[in-house]
Amino acid sequence: MVMVMLEGAAKEVATAIIDAAKKGDLAAARMVLERLAPPVRERAIALTLPETMSIQGIDAAQSVILAAVAEGELLPAEGTALAGIVESRRKAFDTLELEKRITELERHHGKK
Repeated sequence: MVMVMLEGAAKEVATAIIDAAKKGDLAAARMVLERLAPPVRERAIALTLPETMSIQGIDAAQSVILAAVAEGELLPAEGTALAGIVESRRKAFDTLELEKRITELERHHGKK
């Protein structure tokens, strides 16, 4: 019911809020600005990382991320997100390594 009422009066309400903002009502101005330019939640990150096909590369990538946060190139939350992605790569790498080792042990065990 409220939505139906709002839909019928949307234009008048929007006009009243804009008029109030123009007259200096800061709360109304904030409402208008938040709709025109909502706060940015995330931004694209441009950071060159070393290869992550080895443990050494993954370690180096984490070091680059840490340095970028320390130098202010990345926000802490961005660094955390990027480090999490690299950590996922490390876990995948570890899983592949374990699979190789288990396969080799099974192959070796089967020979005896």
